[in-house]
Amino acid sequence: MSSGQPDDRLSCWIAGWLSCQPASMSACRPARRNACQLRKTLLFVVAMIIAIVNSKGGVGKSTIAVHLAGYLSQQGYSVTLADCDAQGSSSEWIAEAAPEVKAVRLSSPDDILNNLPVLGEEADFVVADGPGSDAETSRALLLRADFAVVPCKASMLEVRALAQATEVLRQSQDIRGGHPKAVIALSMVGKNYRLTGDMKKAAAKLELPLARTAVVLRQIYADAPGQGLLVWEFGARGREAGDEIRSLFRELVPERKSKPKPAAKKRPARRKAKR
Repeated sequence: MSSGQPDDRLSCWIAGWLSCQPASMSACRPARRNACQLRKTLLFVVAMIIAIVNSKGGVGKSTIAVHLAGYLSQQGYSVTLADCDAQGSSSEWIAEAAPEVKAVRLSSPDDILNNLPVLGEEADFVVADGPGSDAETSRALLLRADFAVVPCKASMLEVRALAQATEVLRQSQDIRGGHPKAVIALSMVGKNYRLTGDMKKAAAKLELPLARTAVVLRQIYADAPGQGLLVWEFGARGREAGDEIRSLFRELVPERKSKPKPAAKKRPARRKAKR
């Protein structure tokens, strides 16, 4: 079996073709091509409102939102982070970690519905950090978003719970003719996590593609907000986490190489990172 076949089979699973097995890969080629094309359609797009949503807490929404906003800014895009969580932690974090990113608090569904499109006209990307439990706020986000990232932990319990968590996504897609497109991102998973066949089947029933890169549970992600840093700014200690999460982002949006990066703004004084 070639090294690319497991990823191909996983794409087939996520797209709903559960019959693909190593002994019958040739029969699945058309489905694999469709699945790969769907992946490209969903993931490689630019200039959009990206919502990070899951009604379940503790799955790393703010971690992904803040790092995605910082990553896009470093790619030379103009970026706004819309903090739609009542705790307001992501807007505070991004203000220290990437002060060149505009941070806006949107505290209610009406704020989101009225203001998110305006923010989208003013920046290349808006990254919206969704709430942990407020279905109405999540619904408002999904009614305005161009693309959604749904973080999920890698356990059977979490994958089953994801079906309930994505109900609001399905409602928004029904209303908007299939939009926003969405992808599941495994987040805060154990270092040696493994997706079982049952988990793959449960995820496939959601008919959502699964990002290839997972965000591993690491202490550095917990340390970063308190120090006002992004994980790749921790030097050698943050190299593995930084490579990992940027690999995920490269799946979501293309790297911009033609436009010069904007001059970095002066950061406020803060504590020195522990190495």
